[in-house]
Amino acid sequence: MMVGNMEVALREKGRLTLPAKIREAMALREGDTLKVSLEGGAIVLRPGRAVTVDAMKGVLGRGRVELKDVEDSLGTDVP
Repeated sequence: MMVGNMEVALREKGRLTLPAKIREAMALREGDTLKVSLEGGAIVLRPGRAVTVDAMKGVLGRGRVELKDVEDSLGTDVP
């Protein structure tokens, strides 16, 4: 699932709501934690847990993924 740039509003006490498409693409559920960091002037959110293939099942739909694309995304060779 390709998700483009989206805009969210910062609410009281610094709260924000992640758009449903983002939550679905990352298989995020209520209660999940996110790690927050500042990188090059950008706020970066990462899941606090590894996203497993089982969690993504049914989220991405059918498609073909090349091993090279996975390796490029991870920045490492998959054994």
